Amino acid sequence: MKTNTTQVLYFTLSAYFDTGLLKYLYFMIVMCLYILILFANVFLIVVICMNRSLHEPMYMFLCSLFVNELYGSSGLFPFLLTQILSDIHTVSASFCFLQIFCVYSYVCVEYFNLAAMSYDRYLAICCPLQYNTRMTPKTVAVLIALTWIFPFLAIVALISLSAPLQLCGNIINKVYCGNYAVVKLACSDTRLHNIYGLFYTFISVIVPLFLIICTYAEILKVCFSGSKQNRQKAVSTCTPHIASLLNFSFGVCFQILQSRFDMSSVPDVLAILLSLYFLTCQPLFTPLLYGLKMSKICNICKRLLCGDMSVIHRRFPSMNKE
Repeated sequence: MKTNTTQVLYFTLSAYFDTGLLKYLYFMIVMCLYILILFANVFLIVVICMNRSLHEPMYMFLCSLFVNELYGSSGLFPFLLTQILSDIHTVSASFCFLQIFCVYSYVCVEYFNLAAMSYDRYLAICCPLQYNTRMTPKTVAVLIALTWIFPFLAIVALISLSAPLQLCGNIINKVYCGNYAVVKLACSDTRLHNIYGLFYTFISVIVPLFLIICTYAEILKVCFSGSKQNRQKAVSTCTPHIASLLNFSFGVCFQILQSRFDMSSVPDVLAILLSLYFLTCQPLFTPLLYGLKMSKICNICKRLLCGDMSVIHRRFPSMNKE
């Protein structure tokens, strides 16, 4: 639908379709997924903060990563739950740009965080003697601050270009707001927006991805030239990082392709599921992966979740008789 109006007050999300009474089932599935994400990430954040043995650089970066998973999922799930139950799928322009800010900054922070974690692993494995002098608490604080501040500034610049655009329509063929979907509705010239969009993608995705690949290439080189014990230790430490990176990159890659190219040949339901993948699966995949694979975190979690049965028996001796 094209209009002559230059100031759009709301957008219509056309990717939603009528599911009848099944919408209540979808609502429950999405709600359960969101609750799992909240519980898993908050639980691990508390575990790291409350245990002094985990107050190390690697776990501080992990804590930042878990906070980002909460941030990114909260930018989508409450909105998605509302839209599933709604019969009219519209969103105000101001809220749409707020969602763009949350989703895009989430992606950028995720990649920057993974890059910081790969640098930490590089120092720990390739330069172990220099690790404590180079990865100081001050360095960790600076890296985490940059991981969050730079993406926020980059997204503010992106939205400051998109928000004033004169639009000829208000229909977005997605289930949530996307910057390029808004830019495509513009009546005016958008070359500057396209250039900055590509620049943002390069800075937020390509650059950290390149740094991560380089650091892990060096790590693998050191691993295969060292002893078998060092190899196993390095591989067990780096496996969660690589798995998290591959999982997230798959979802982001499809999202970039979907926003930039014609994906009409892809079935609608599959396109919706893949567009939501990096915002729904990664926030749950990350805490489960690190919680199960990182032995320190796993052991502490087991003690907290399962409890110490000896303490229970001491407090309730009658249970032993039963």
